[in-house]
Amino acid sequence: MTDKMKVALLGAAGVLGQRFLELLAKHQFFEPTALVDVMVGKRYQEATKWRLSSQMPQTFREMKIQSVDSISKGEVDLVFSALPGGLARQIELDLAKKGLFVVSKAKDLRTEPDVPLIVPEVNGDHLSLIKKQREQRGWEGAIVTDPNCSTTILALTLKPLWDRFGLDSVAVATMQSISGAGYPGVASLDIIDNVVPYIGEEEEKMIIELKKLLGPEDKPAEISVAASCNRVPTIDGHMEAAFVRTRKKVSPEDVKKTFAEFKGLDLPTAPHQPIIVRDEPDRPQTRLDRDAGNGMSVVVGRIRSDEVFGLSYTVVGHNTIRGGAGGAVLVAELCHSKGYI
Repeated sequence: MTDKMKVALLGAAGVLGQRFLELLAKHQFFEPTALVDVMVGKRYQEATKWRLSSQMPQTFREMKIQSVDSISKGEVDLVFSALPGGLARQIELDLAKKGLFVVSKAKDLRTEPDVPLIVPEVNGDHLSLIKKQREQRGWEGAIVTDPNCSTTILALTLKPLWDRFGLDSVAVATMQSISGAGYPGVASLDIIDNVVPYIGEEEEKMIIELKKLLGPEDKPAEISVAASCNRVPTIDGHMEAAFVRTRKKVSPEDVKKTFAEFKGLDLPTAPHQPIIVRDEPDRPQTRLDRDAGNGMSVVVGRIRSDEVFGLSYTVVGHNTIRGGAGGAVLVAELCHSKGYI
């Protein structure tokens, strides 16, 4: 539709790219008009093996794959990057230099001091860094990033605690699904009947990104963070066991009330209730709770007092929706609503 913003999607054929297209197929603001991947000239349905449980949207089946060099300002209004880390950096910088607005899921530029790292309900005010970025880099374009999936899920629960009680330290042990590794991801002989207690760079990303999200835009939050990240044989949905020391004394009931009062944003992809609290002793569970809020809510349970930290709880979130494409689409919606795009 002509009244929608024209969107280019980088990495369109990958699983994350597919999730973007699933979410954007009927979006009220954004319309994908350029699909970028390596099989240039092929129809999307020829270049892609669709791996989601949904059907490939009819809208994109006949679209031709384009090269990144064909993307230009005027032809598109917004670029979503689902490129893998390592490949994304220079491509995204070149597009921003050409005047394009890039929302990236890649890790490459998240820690740059003038590049916003955004979870809209947590630190949407950090979008003010876009002005600084444009001034310092001398371009009309912009790059905004969305955090690592495990970071996003935990940050949503820490934000209301940070605001109401203050935070001193956090420890987290993650149980991360295999879809977080992309496709083909983890070899079946490595993950079936197994837990792998290591995910490359994941712990470092969680520590650095949480501090950037919770602090003011110009410096990291003064909080101690420890993380231990594990790959488990679930397909979608990350579970995290969090242990939190707050600066003010809290009870489990205080925390439940705080989570329940944490409201969503008035944006198309935003869940009305970002944090859903479950009181059952065995919830949340990955399979039962990952799709809450169309995959955009996180579900918290087992909220209890802890002798070491004072507070502990378990949280589950959908890693490829809330922690993936859905999170990036929500960032773009916020940028649109604030007039940055």
